[in-house]
Amino acid sequence: MSDLATKEDLESELERYRRELTGYCYRMLGSSFEAEDAVQDTMVRAWRSFEKFEGRSSLRSWLYRIATNVCLDMLNAGNRRARPMDLSGPTPVAEARLSARPEATWLEPVPDGRVLPSVADPAETAVERETIRLAFVAALQHLPPKQRAVLILREVLAWKASEVAELLGTSVASVNSALQRARATLAQSPPTVSDAADPLDEEQRELLERYVAAFEGYDMEALTAVLHDDATLSMPPYDLWLQGHENIVGWMLGVGSVCRGSRLVPTIANGMPAFAHYHAAEDGKGHTPWALMVMEIRGGKIAAINSFLDTARWFPMFGLPDRLEEEGAAEGA
Repeated sequence: MSDLATKEDLESELERYRRELTGYCYRMLGSSFEAEDAVQDTMVRAWRSFEKFEGRSSLRSWLYRIATNVCLDMLNAGNRRARPMDLSGPTPVAEARLSARPEATWLEPVPDGRVLPSVADPAETAVERETIRLAFVAALQHLPPKQRAVLILREVLAWKASEVAELLGTSVASVNSALQRARATLAQSPPTVSDAADPLDEEQRELLERYVAAFEGYDMEALTAVLHDDATLSMPPYDLWLQGHENIVGWMLGVGSVCRGSRLVPTIANGMPAFAHYHAAEDGKGHTPWALMVMEIRGGKIAAINSFLDTARWFPMFGLPDRLEEEGAAEGA
């Protein structure tokens, strides 16, 4: 086999693991862009040091070891990504002010296709989807980096304690202790619960259709009817978040009234239903990007609307059009 063929074979073999490694790094880092950077760094390190790989572990285990070290290095800076509700309490609409924080503050959404395996056991797929939910990934960010790695490897990816110990260069006892501490921390601040929604069932589809009709028609009575009493609305990069019908409707009829005449295009993010939110264009022709809305459903109503406003980052990543033309464009998007 020629050197070129060998390199092509190695590159192909490494690429087989890109998606699952991206899912792992996303859970570790809370950032879709940083996860992709971490995986690319992992691939480069693996390529450069492949001659040192002696086959004492599987290629997959070796790649996870490299990826873990890359993530731990990135987390040494002490950054912990969060959602607005992780940083403060809700704000009454009468006191609401828009205050932006730097991009590195925020937990980021991710397209399912970047992080979930395309073919897997349905039960495993359900676990993986559940563990990329925004609330779950936000909860992971409360863990010290090594505990985070242990919990993901043991409870999400179902590695044996001995395999994790080998990866981290530590003992099985240390791994078990780290897992116990990680579980205790999550138990103190458990992630909020939302219903599985991929695929959507008939009730969920009907609920989201009602939400779209209410939002696009700017019908606040209909909107209230699909929201939980304690529903939340957040809008990163702003640290403001609102809770409850009165505050959300008050926002929509006040500062948020710029959303009248919007269009919503369905997509999926973090294993949850989502919408590309387009505002009416200033030139009066079509609609332009405004937000990526990631929805959370609980008990037959909408529990949370997570609106990510940096559309220059999100819409290309999700393959969303940068403009909707006249009526009918959304159906073809």
